[in-house]
Amino acid sequence: MEKQENETKKGDALIGHFTEKVNGAYDNKAIDIDKNDLEKPKNENIEDGEYDYVQKDDEEPTGFSRTVFLVQSMTSSVYQDNKSLIWRVIYVVLVLLYFAYFGYCMYHEFGDEGSIRLLVCTVLAVIFIAYDIVLTHTGGCSSMLVSNGKALGRISKRLHVFLVIAFTVFAIVYIIVDIALKTPRNLISLAGIAIFILLFFVFSFNPAKVKWRPVFWGLAIQFIFALLILRTDPGFQAFDWLGDRVQEFLSYSDSGAIFVFGEEYERHFFAFKVLPVIVFFSTVTSILYYLGVMQFIIKHIARFMAMSMGTSPTESLNAAGNIFLGQSEAPLMIRPFLPDMTASELHAVCTGGFATIAGSVLAAYILYGVPANHLLSASVMSAPAALAMAKLFWPETEMSKAKSEDVYNMQKGQERNIIEAASMGASQSIKLVANVAVNVMAFIALLEFVNSTLKWFGERAGLNSETDPLTFQFICSYVFWPIAFFMGVETVDCRRVAEMIGIKTFINEFVAYTSLSVYIDNQKNLTWYEGLRNTTNNATGEVFTAAWYKEGNDIHYRDLNITLKGGILEQRSVVISTYALCGFSNIGSIGIMLGALGAMAPSRKSDLSRVVIRAMIAGNVACFMTACIAGSEFGTGQESYSRCRVRQIVTIGKITREEWKRSLKA
Repeated sequence: MEKQENETKKGDALIGHFTEKVNGAYDNKAIDIDKNDLEKPKNENIEDGEYDYVQKDDEEPTGFSRTVFLVQSMTSSVYQDNKSLIWRVIYVVLVLLYFAYFGYCMYHEFGDEGSIRLLVCTVLAVIFIAYDIVLTHTGGCSSMLVSNGKALGRISKRLHVFLVIAFTVFAIVYIIVDIALKTPRNLISLAGIAIFILLFFVFSFNPAKVKWRPVFWGLAIQFIFALLILRTDPGFQAFDWLGDRVQEFLSYSDSGAIFVFGEEYERHFFAFKVLPVIVFFSTVTSILYYLGVMQFIIKHIARFMAMSMGTSPTESLNAAGNIFLGQSEAPLMIRPFLPDMTASELHAVCTGGFATIAGSVLAAYILYGVPANHLLSASVMSAPAALAMAKLFWPETEMSKAKSEDVYNMQKGQERNIIEAASMGASQSIKLVANVAVNVMAFIALLEFVNSTLKWFGERAGLNSETDPLTFQFICSYVFWPIAFFMGVETVDCRRVAEMIGIKTFINEFVAYTSLSVYIDNQKNLTWYEGLRNTTNNATGEVFTAAWYKEGNDIHYRDLNITLKGGILEQRSVVISTYALCGFSNIGSIGIMLGALGAMAPSRKSDLSRVVIRAMIAGNVACFMTACIAGSEFGTGQESYSRCRVRQIVTIGKITREEWKRSLKA
């Protein structure tokens, strides 16, 4: 008995030794206690739904419970004292296991697309992780280099002048040798760039205060990026491959759509195919934000633009965020700094939102057949274009108050785990999905009403509503024709591209991309039809000639009772349109921008109202500038096989309407 009592006293002493840590463990929920063993105190001040529990005094823990309690406490204490070391060991083990897997995969099979994909992803991950480790351990030096986004300004002025002169000489030589001599048609796009810059300078808020460094390097970054994508085979193939991977990734949303809507979900393409992609992409974005991946990418893109263009950290971070986030989500990263930002910075923030689109919406456009590789490059190129046009249209005349070390100190998401982050992303997409759906319904219905009204007025003046109707698109086709022409659109397509620019500006980009998808689908259909040449029609036994004729813009097949309404666009026009429409710059987005930023910085509502109209115009022109850059770099060497087949159709299969009628009589 005495021995048993001594052991009990020793156990009580050990438990007492860990009492403080155990109490902390209760607070941190490290130890779970069954609420059935607890009683709710009688406290009238406790709000509904909030309960505090205390242990019942009349129940003493058993010896076994105290032993388990003691083990849990000791384990928690050891973990808290060695938390950093434990996780380092876990990371090292995981890295070693991965490299063992990677090495075996490369040994097992190398050379196919899957192995190259694994190699590229591994190399990029190693580079990013190594860079982050170096940056963490040399924080002082890095902070010095990127302080206030003025790193380039701290380098010798002679070096800066040398870089400007070197790029200018390179650009002039390249334009003469590779554009003027080989593709002189592209010079029209270069003329469009000059015209937009001149007009913005003339109508600038303060032309005398324009600083040309952001404008010069913004255009330079666009030019180099377009050169790599559109003029070099490795760059074109890389973005083409990346576009295919994005499409492959987005296809996984079909599984969720099938589960909810059934196997025939594609019968309602927009509601059950397009909108679920927005939900899926929003979920993935939330997970990446929780893991810190989005912050890492956005932060370093922002630092690069601030260093090269001389823009402030806040406007650079917002512009980089707009590559992936929407116009109301990206400013959340700089929310604490909005009340103290200058008017020029507020104008740049608004312009960045208008000149780009959210990644989730971009995913929806890809489903409409819009070229994924060009959509991806347009999203990236629009960020420097937005800053360049913003600083030209509303020059900076004040000093920015934000410091780079404060702006770039981006925290991870506040969710407790990755499951909560995924759920939060899916829930947050509800508002975006509903916003897209109701806006598309409302504006398409409104457009139909406007067109019917205009047709009625046209009929009163003797216009035929069937052959030559007066519509909103008809008016836009003439008003925006010069813009389409100077962007480099093929002359025969200028009116139709101008229609889409008008729809994008006065309605929204979703409706405009829907119109573009019609021409893309027609192109695919025409390619299929041409492939039937010299084959036998099983229904009639006749041989397909794959001939067709045009009536207006519509294309009629000779062998089949099919009409392609609106016809097709040249590949050059499709590419330029993809860049020109890639932005939220429309009248409806003005209200969204004012509402979002006004809620974040109520004290700046009057300033936001003053700059938002100019920002919407600057956002539109930023998209047009990106389209001009793409048009100046567009070459026939990058045309897809399917489009080359369409060119063959135009050459071989085209017949006049009179020839078609004669063939029917024969």
